[in-house]
Amino acid sequence: MLNIVRRSQIIGLMAFDSSMTAPLIQVEEVWLDETGQIAYLSNGREYLSLEQVSSVGTEAIATYGHLTVNAPTNLRRLHQLAVQSTQGETLGWIEDFLFDWQTGEIVAYILGGEITLPLGSRAVLYPEDVQITARKAIVRTDVQDTLKSESEGLQGLLSEKSQQVRKLVQIMSDRLHNLISPHDRPEAVRVKIKTVSDELASHERDRHALKEATEFLHQQWHHLQQSISRAGSRSKAALDSAWRQLTGKI
Repeated sequence: MLNIVRRSQIIGLMAFDSSMTAPLIQVEEVWLDETGQIAYLSNGREYLSLEQVSSVGTEAIATYGHLTVNAPTNLRRLHQLAVQSTQGETLGWIEDFLFDWQTGEIVAYILGGEITLPLGSRAVLYPEDVQITARKAIVRTDVQDTLKSESEGLQGLLSEKSQQVRKLVQIMSDRLHNLISPHDRPEAVRVKIKTVSDELASHERDRHALKEATEFLHQQWHHLQQSISRAGSRSKAALDSAWRQLTGKI
C-alpha cells in the first residue's frame, strides 16, 4: 500500500503549507477520533486535520492550506496505550502503529511488552484483532495465534523500505501525478512509471534504490492510480473544510 506510514516516522516532522512554504506545526502526536480513524496531527497546542495533509515525505509534511484548530473533543492517543486481554490481564502496550495518511485507516499495531515474548521485543497485530477504548486496547485471549513478528507482519509496506527508497517513491509519485489518469489501463500506468524512472536514472546515484522504488510502484500501480485520483477530491474537501471553519459555517 502506497500511503502507509508509521507514527514514529512522522513524529518530529514539520508540516508546511505547500502554497506558501510556511511552517505550521512540528508533529508531536497523532490522534484517533471517535470513528476509530486517525484524524489529527498536533504539536500539543495546535491541531492539524489529516484531511488538510497533501503529502507525507521523509523530511516534511505538506498541507493544502495554513489552517490549524484548537484541541477537538473526543480524541484518543494510541501511543503507549495499555494492551489487555478480555479478562483484564495487562499484556503490554502499543509501541507504534501504521496508518494510511490519505484515509486515516489504521493498518497495523506494533506491540511491546510481555505479549511479544515469543516473537522478540515487538510484534504486529491487525485492527480486526484489537478493540480500542479510551483507556486500553483489548485483545482476545487466543491472540498469540495471530501475532506476527515485525518483519513478517509488515513485509512489503513502503514504510518498511529505506529512507532513500521512500524518498524516491515520493519523487516519482509527484512526477506521475499529472501523467496518470483514473482511466489509464494497467499497461499504460506501468509504461509511465518506467518513463519517470528512466528520467531519474540519468542523475540518480543510488541505482539500487531507484530500482527498488520502481519495482515497488510497478507492484502498487493500482494504489498509485487510486491515490492520484483521490488527491483531487481530498484537495476540494480540504478547501471546503477550511472555508467552513473560517466563516463559522460548521
